[in-house]
Amino acid sequence: MPELSVNIDHIATVRQARRGDEPDPVRAAHEAELGGADGITVHLREDRRHIQDRDVELLRALVKVRFNFEMAATDAMVAMACQIKPHSSMLVPEGRQEVTTEGGLDVAGQLPRLKDAVARLRAGGMIVSAFINAEPKQIDAALEAGFDVCEIHTGPYAAEHAKNGGDVLRLGLFRELHQIRDAGARIISAGMRFNAGHALNYHNVGPIARLPGVAELHIGHSIVSRAIYVGLRQAVREMKHEMT
Repeated sequence: MPELSVNIDHIATVRQARRGDEPDPVRAAHEAELGGADGITVHLREDRRHIQDRDVELLRALVKVRFNFEMAATDAMVAMACQIKPHSSMLVPEGRQEVTTEGGLDVAGQLPRLKDAVARLRAGGMIVSAFINAEPKQIDAALEAGFDVCEIHTGPYAAEHAKNGGDVLRLGLFRELHQIRDAGARIISAGMRFNAGHALNYHNVGPIARLPGVAELHIGHSIVSRAIYVGLRQAVREMKHEMT
């Protein structure tokens, strides 16, 4: 069974809607831990639309499990990560107008710049991850850039799962699932860690969680959505159950 890192960005989204002080992402992290989360993930966006700098500082000090920091590969973000020193940093593409991260990082097209960012982060003592599409050229480029982990973007899989009602014998869903499986095998054979995430929920997580060698899943929106009805602690427990 893979580990679960819970993304709590949207706790901060609710807080920022009123520019107040609740709900508090730090308290959310504590609830997620009590529900069995193996890690806590936040994405500090350049426009600070949800998670804020102070959140990152407090979470790094108070989170008792692995703290994963998602970030754009900018000099400012790399410098902040080196100061905060999360357990792991994940480089993701970032667009100011996007609702959520759309597509994987183009490591192959930005290799020199990303190689430098990875070297700086690793020198700061962090495990460094690339959020990429399930494409051989991106996996090979991630290895060349020095990444420790590749997190495969599961958004296309999730879209096919919804379109086909979860029927893995339907060609579109079958192809997406096997593309992720093959990407995972390539990542592992290259000596990197195979993670996965994006748009995973209680209905579609099972086939991904059962892929050979997948080490960790990163899930946020569906858990926070479920928490509205049952509480965050229980929502995390239910997701971990679906991952078995």
